[in-house]
Amino acid sequence: MNREAVVAEALGLLDEAGLDAVSTRRLAKRLNVEQPSLYWYFRTKKDLLAAMAQAAMEPHATAPLPTPQDDWREWFADNTRSFRRTLLMRRDGARLHAGSTPTGDLDRIRRKMDFLIASGVPERDAQMAMLAAGRFTIGSVLEEQADTHPEDSATQPADMPAIDHDSAFEAGLTLILNGLIHRTGA
Repeated sequence: MNREAVVAEALGLLDEAGLDAVSTRRLAKRLNVEQPSLYWYFRTKKDLLAAMAQAAMEPHATAPLPTPQDDWREWFADNTRSFRRTLLMRRDGARLHAGSTPTGDLDRIRRKMDFLIASGVPERDAQMAMLAAGRFTIGSVLEEQADTHPEDSATQPADMPAIDHDSAFEAGLTLILNGLIHRTGA
């Protein structure tokens, strides 16, 4: 057993049972170890959840960074879609990610910001657009995953029409992007 194996098994538990069911007791049982042995790898459940969030974000965290030739508008939309796809890869992916700190991702975030600024987006607008797109995406995925696993959320009224999450996400992303284009004049 190693740290990566513990995280992989914890992500398996997440996918099977949801975030509320992830506990060190259940994880130890799945790994056929005593619960205290998990503390060798993670001092607290919060540490375990942070490692799970980082591992779950790996597909987005390893996506290609923008190049100077890229159109910033297309890149911004594609980057936000990549974030959404990655969150949707795991049950409760948005809940797991919400509030986590991107410890290993700071250099990538700086490079993305530098790309936007070099493309003519004012620094403050670039910061706020990335923040708004990230929070919008997490909120959208939270709602979508609640619909996918209704046992994890409050009951939705029967007369409420089904939401096309893809279309709703794209519409919101377009509004954010159009607002940024309008502010920058680009």
